[in-house]
Amino acid sequence: MNIMDFNVKKLAADAGTFLSRAVQFTEEKLGQAEKTELDAHLENLLSKAECTKIWTEKIMKQTEVLLQPNPNARIEEFVYEKLDRKAPSRINNPELLGQYMIDAGTEFGPGTAYGNALIKCGETQKRIGTADRELIQTSALNFLTPLRNFIEGDYKTIAKERKLLQNKRLDLDAAKTRLKKAKAAETRASSEQELRITQSEFDRQAEITRLLLEGISSTHAHHLRCLNDFVEAQMTYYAQCYQYMLDLQKQLGSFPSNYHSNNNQTAVAPVPSASSNVICSSALTSTSSLVITSPSNLTDLKECGGSRRARVLYDYDAANSTELSLLADEVITVFSVVGMDSDWLMGERGNQKGRVPITYLELLN
Repeated sequence: MNIMDFNVKKLAADAGTFLSRAVQFTEEKLGQAEKTELDAHLENLLSKAECTKIWTEKIMKQTEVLLQPNPNARIEEFVYEKLDRKAPSRINNPELLGQYMIDAGTEFGPGTAYGNALIKCGETQKRIGTADRELIQTSALNFLTPLRNFIEGDYKTIAKERKLLQNKRLDLDAAKTRLKKAKAAETRASSEQELRITQSEFDRQAEITRLLLEGISSTHAHHLRCLNDFVEAQMTYYAQCYQYMLDLQKQLGSFPSNYHSNNNQTAVAPVPSASSNVICSSALTSTSSLVITSPSNLTDLKECGGSRRARVLYDYDAANSTELSLLADEVITVFSVVGMDSDWLMGERGNQKGRVPITYLELLN
C-alpha cells in the first residue's frame, strides 16, 4: 500500500466518523436517540471550570479598564504584546497635569503665592503619576498575567480535552445505536466489539478530563494569592496618594497669603475640605459642645477681641518663628489680632504663642 492509498483510506475513515457523530448528535437533539449522561461529579467539575473561565475573563477585562481607562491605549498595548514588542512609554494623566501646573507656576512666577502653589501641586501630581505607573506594572505582573495564563493555557487544554470527551461520547452512543439495529449474528458480534472499544476510549477520556478539571481548585487557590497581591498593590498606591496630598495640604496651608491673588488684592475665602468642620453655626450647638464656625462667628471673634478654645484638626508645621506648630486633636486658645490676615488667628498653648491657619481649627463652646 503506497502513501496515497493510505491517506485516501484515512480521509474516508475520518469522514465516516464525522458523519456518524453528526447523525448521532442530530438525532439526540431531535429526541430520536439516547444520550449517555456523564456522572454527576464530572458534570459539577465541568460546570465549575466553565464558571471559573467566564468570571476570570470578566474580572481580567474590567481590571484592565480600571488600570488603563483609555481604550486606544489598551488596543495599542495588546498589539505590541502580540508582536512580542515593548510598548513605548507614555506620560499618564497625573504626570501631564503635573507638568502643566509646574510650567504655569514657573511662568506666573515661583515668588508669587499662586505660582508657588501651582509648582507644589504639579510636583505632587507627578508623584501620583509615578505611583499610578507602579500600580499598573505590579498589578499586570502579579494579577493580570496569572489570570491570562489560565485563560490562554490551562483552560484551553481543558476545553480541548472536553471536546475530545464529547466526540468519544458520540462515538459510544453511535456504537450503541448500531448494536441495537444489528440483526445478523456476524454484524452483531462486530457491533459488540466496536461498543467495547468505544466504551473503553470514552472511560479513558473521561478520566483524563476529570483529572484536569480537579486542578481548578488549585487554580482558585493560586488566583486567591494573586488577588491578595493586587489588593496590597492598591493599598500601597492609595496610601502613597493620601500621604502626598496630606503633605501638599500642609505646604499650601503654610503660605501666609495662600488665599490671596497675585496682585495682593483680597480674594474669595477658601472653601474648607470635606473632612474639616472648620466653620459652624451656633444654631447647631444646643446638644453638642462642638460648633461649626460660621463667617459671622469669626467676625465676632475678631471684633470683640475675646478668645475661644479650638480643637486642632490636622498636624501643622510652623513655617517660621511667627507661627505656632500644631498637633492634631490638641486644644489651644485662639484670638484675633488687629491687622492680622483674615485667614489666620493667633494661637496660644501655655507660654507658646504664634499665628495659626483657621482651616486647621474647629472652634469649641
